[in-house]
Amino acid sequence: ENQSELETQIVHSLTAMNLQVLPAFVTKVTQLFDTFNVRFGVMIVGPAGGGKSTAYKALAHAMTKLFRRGVADKRFQEVKIKCLNPKSISMDELYGVENADDGAWTDGLASKIIRKMAKEESKRRHWCVFDGPVDALWIENKNTVLDDNCTLCLANGERIKLRPEMRMLFEVQDLASASPATVSR
Repeated sequence: ENQSELETQIVHSLTAMNLQVLPAFVTKVTQLFDTFNVRFGVMIVGPAGGGKSTAYKALAHAMTKLFRRGVADKRFQEVKIKCLNPKSISMDELYGVENADDGAWTDGLASKIIRKMAKEESKRRHWCVFDGPVDALWIENKNTVLDDNCTLCLANGERIKLRPEMRMLFEVQDLASASPATVSR
């Protein structure tokens, strides 16, 4: 029953987003929901214009609408999305850096976003979307986030434990540069 309720809301969400409703796409959005319920990190792989962004945005819209309607299934919660392109900035700007002069730590964009998400105490879902090509450097830092530890380890030795309501979503064209360790996670 909950699955058909979700599928019906996905159709309504796609319509509200002024998008064409295709049964195969509704199935893909539903599969993303199912995957998010068993995996902390998910990679959506496909070409530019293939519907990757639309799929997760439609799911977020549908889950938020179901939550606001008071649906009893606790998997349906309000969703907040933070999206960034990890290749548009340096590793220091992405994860943070320690000042060589005084040793002061400055968070990077990803560590700042993840830290803020980890501190929130609501049941709201937080999705951190990394939209850009997989690079062996930046993605390897995510391996401890994607394994059973669900912890972001920073260069200063700090560890940020992620909450069960958080998800990491990687929106990529291909996995050519991803290591087997990353893909298996």
